[in-house]
Amino acid sequence: MKFSSQSITEKDLSIVRLTDHSTQTMIDILPGYGAILHAFTIQTANGPFNIIDNYPDKKAVESQLSTSFKSAKLSPFVCRISDGTYQWEDKRYEWGTKFMDGSAIHGILYNKPFNVDDQYSNDEQAAVRLKYQYKKEDAGYPFNYSCEILYILHPGNMLQIETTVHNLEDISIPIADGWHPYFTLGGKINDYQLQFASDTLLEFDDKLVPTGKFLYDPSFIEPNQIGDRFLDNCFQLQLQEAVPVCVMHNSANQLTLLLYTNSNYPYLQLFTPDHRNSIAIENLSGAPNCFNNGMGLKILLPRRTETFNVWYQLTLG
Repeated sequence: MKFSSQSITEKDLSIVRLTDHSTQTMIDILPGYGAILHAFTIQTANGPFNIIDNYPDKKAVESQLSTSFKSAKLSPFVCRISDGTYQWEDKRYEWGTKFMDGSAIHGILYNKPFNVDDQYSNDEQAAVRLKYQYKKEDAGYPFNYSCEILYILHPGNMLQIETTVHNLEDISIPIADGWHPYFTLGGKINDYQLQFASDTLLEFDDKLVPTGKFLYDPSFIEPNQIGDRFLDNCFQLQLQEAVPVCVMHNSANQLTLLLYTNSNYPYLQLFTPDHRNSIAIENLSGAPNCFNNGMGLKILLPRRTETFNVWYQLTLG
């Protein structure tokens, strides 16, 4: 078969690897740590290159995941909830797990052990389905739901990640979804060209949550060099079918990342860490603090599901 899906162990990490044997493109996933994307490796003139800024070994995952959140699944909320509290159907909830600034941050599934539900491959694709059933584990979210993640490696260096959330309650529940990958195309991000489908910036307060105002920022509506610009911002996307919402290019090695989403991911959050070796490009179904401001918040009806899709594609040359 042209594709394969297998379970392996490397550096004490249990990995599911999807491989396109015609190109030697490989996708590595860590089921035991939030089903995170650990590697997206393609072959270049200088050998294999992984575009995911990941954790080097098991010790690093376990010590850093809860502070860096690299590649984390964002569920059942995204980014921040101010002061870690929100109102839902006239009741106040407060998250038991909070960040050092007092906010709730990046959901609660980022370090959960997902079960491998199914693996399959053929001449057209390789895939793995992973699942976690949340059982009211945090007082801030006393609702049962399941999160199912389907990774599919398609031809042409295209990775599809489909998330399906299932409300297991007999009442409606609030939900938001997203991902938090850090991408590197080699060298420093200052030299990358970046373009994304938005000139609409959400104004943030000093706690990095939206004020409700929108600002005009056309900096990257056309391809533009990132330079020394610091980003920790959320943008409202202008979505077009079959058109990438974000394109990043490194002219030094001609590596290009294209990101596609559908209408269920209408926001894009970007963050540039101080080391400038990678950039977080986060597809979000809702804005930061959406449990309070309602911006993109999904209300999932009893026993119903919601599906979210993102596609990452790499080109070279």
